[in-house]
Amino acid sequence: MTTRRKLLGAAGAAAIATLCATQAFAEDVTLKLHQFLPAQANVPKLILDVWADKVEASSNGEIKIDRYPSMQLGGKPPELLDQAMDGVADIVWTVVGYTPGRFPSTEVFELPFMMTNARATSHAYWEMFDKHMKDTEFKDVKILGTWVHGPGMIHTADPIESPADLQGVKIRGGGRSVNALLTELGATPVGMPVPAIPESLSKGVIDGTTIPWEVTAALKVPELVENHTEFTGKALYTLTFVLAMNKERYESLSDAQRAAIDENSGLEFSVFAGGTMEDSDGPSREMALDNGNNVITLDESQTAEWRKLSQPVYDNWLADMSEKGIDGQALLEEATQLIEKYTPQYAN
Repeated sequence: MTTRRKLLGAAGAAAIATLCATQAFAEDVTLKLHQFLPAQANVPKLILDVWADKVEASSNGEIKIDRYPSMQLGGKPPELLDQAMDGVADIVWTVVGYTPGRFPSTEVFELPFMMTNARATSHAYWEMFDKHMKDTEFKDVKILGTWVHGPGMIHTADPIESPADLQGVKIRGGGRSVNALLTELGATPVGMPVPAIPESLSKGVIDGTTIPWEVTAALKVPELVENHTEFTGKALYTLTFVLAMNKERYESLSDAQRAAIDENSGLEFSVFAGGTMEDSDGPSREMALDNGNNVITLDESQTAEWRKLSQPVYDNWLADMSEKGIDGQALLEEATQLIEKYTPQYAN
């Protein structure tokens, strides 16, 4: 009997110790947030830091988020989502298109001349992610936010006014769809992550790049090229982003800790993130003008010529989706409808 009581006592003590350890862990969690831009760039400074600070405050100090910019935890930008899945990082922010074709449904928002403004498109993106992608393409990771940047445009050494001006031009494309469009227009697309753009421009590896205004200042693009081509109406393109968390790490948190993350993530955060990126376009554009650069704004009729030439990109994407067993036409119609629905709500 005495031995039995000792065993029961030891088991009880072990259970209490485990419980205490669990509670102690729940009170002090440090999460690693990894991304590819310098800490002073707009997205880390105005979006990721704001989000992380809010999570820390909402958790009453139970969660601390260490921020690792510029791939400080190692690897390359296309590896970020795998790092979240594998636990190399707890949370990552990345461009979905850095792994072309892996998350195909997101590409509907990256098709040429789809997006109107970043808030409306980010709203549509979150709704369609929640409906179509959460339990399919992104089932192995916890998605905290989905958004797009402001209107994508062209920045080049020589002026680009018509599609004919792109013939033979080596230009960095941000994703599969914009690369397909550049090819269709006679350019030579060169794939590379954003951080590689300045060196590639300075060394003549590329003649230009497609990015939104927002990131040009951090990359010093207006100092490396003199010409910038914008479009009227719907944007030439945009890119999709995700803020993603290791699923097991998220599920290991206490209810209160998960709530601190959840209440600062999702639809409202996604719209904030996309809108914040687009709001940063204006100041960066002004910097280029102050630098004496040439900003070419194509009018509606000029833009219409580019839109007409983009149709093969749609046709090829729909065929590709069909081969993957995805109803691309349904995704396209839904995305278009949602963007049109939310555009007036977020119109400037």
